Formats: sequence, structure tokens, C-alpha cells
Amino acid sequence: MSRVGGDGTAALERAGAETVKRAVELDLASRFQESLVCYQEGIDLLLQVVKATKDEAKKHRYRQKISEYMTRAEDIKKHIEKEKQDGKYHKQIRIEENATGFSYEKLFQEYLTEVLSEVWVQDPYIRHVHQLYNFLRFCEMLVKGPCKVKTIHLLTSYDEGSGRSQQISGLEEIQQSLRNYGVTLNITFSCSIHDREIRFNNGWMIKIGRGLDYFKKPQGRFSIGYCDFDLRPCHETTVDVFHTKHTKQM
Repeated sequence: MSRVGGDGTAALERAGAETVKRAVELDLASRFQESLVCYQEGIDLLLQVVKATKDEAKKHRYRQKISEYMTRAEDIKKHIEKEKQDGKYHKQIRIEENATGFSYEKLFQEYLTEVLSEVWVQDPYIRHVHQLYNFLRFCEMLVKGPCKVKTIHLLTSYDEGSGRSQQISGLEEIQQSLRNYGVTLNITFSCSIHDREIRFNNGWMIKIGRGLDYFKKPQGRFSIGYCDFDLRPCHETTVDVFHTKHTKQM
């Protein structure tokens, strides 16, 4: 094996070991969804090590470890699936102050399965221009798929100041634009809602402490993070993800 190949294998070994170590730590902390992802990534890295190395003893040792990790990963999968079926699944994501990497795509992507066709959004603060843009970006994500969303229900509250007409016209423009993509947007206003949650008809429910408005104002119109929300600093908030057998209409 060449020097480059040897160095590459060693790097894979280190990365694989660190990833499965993290998987075990998350497993022990009962953070099963995150643990499963790390087990899967670690297994993939260790399989690459087995493929690259010529040391038969090392191959055998890693195959044994991989088998153990695969068994544990399968057990976790079954546990997560049972929690979903029992309506007990709960995952919490903590977004720290000024954290980046939490665009809507990153946050929601794993829940946008192909069977998703209907979405309920309850957020009292889809009022101001930047909040309307947030909702528009969320809708764009749904249009891009891989889900096949046909109906979006928005329950929000009226702007209490002089911006009500702008709020209504903005929502109507989003509604018309979605119609061009075969998506129906139903808009309902309430003066009494306070909770923020998003429900998908594939069973997922996401509650974000700040709703869709968890991004900070950009430093300027031409600053990094203005367009790419993965690079936009966030306000501190908590995201709670649940899975229920039946998603009820709000």
C-alpha cells in the first residue's frame, strides 16, 4: 500500500473510531436518533477501512466490531419505530444563540418524506415583511420536495398595527404563487393563538419556541448569510420533534 493509501486508511480509522465513540455516548444518554446517525456513519467509515486494509487480523477485528455496531443500530431502529407507533417519540434540538447551520432545509429535511401531502402551520407571527419571507421560504422548501405537498393550512394572527394590509396582500401573493405549483394555501386568522407548531400528515409534529422567526437580522443586504440561511446566525430557541399515529387538523 502506498504512503498516501496508508495515511488515508489511518485517517479513516480515526474518524470511524471517533464517530462510533460518539454514537455510544449518545446511546448511553438515550439520545437514540442522534446515536443511530452516528452508528450508521461510523459503520460506513469502518467498512471503508476493511476494504482498504491488507492486514487480515485487522480486517477480522473490524468485522466483529462492525457486526456489533450493526446489531445495536438495528435495535435502536426498532426502538425508535416502536416509539413512533406508540406516539411516544420525542427529539429535542437546542439552537444556541448565534448558532448557524439551521436553515429550514437542515431542520425539516428528514421529515419531508414522499408520502407527505398536507401541512398545518400554526404561528401567530406571520405578520411583518421578514416573517412573510420566512413563511415563503418554508413554502419553497415544501414545493421542492421530495414530498408532494398539495395543501398547506396557515393559522396566524392579524398585524395589530398599520401593516395589516401589507400582511394580507403578501399572504395572498404567496397563495397565488403556490397555486401556480398546484398547491392550495388555506389562510385562517385568530386573535387568540399563542402556540407555534407545524404538523405533517405523515405523523411528524415540530414545535419551535420562536416559530419560523428564529433567524437574526442580517448585518446588511450584502453580508454573508443574507441569502443562505445556513450561514445566518440564529436566536436561541428549542425545537421539539414528536411523532404521532394520527395527525389531527388544528
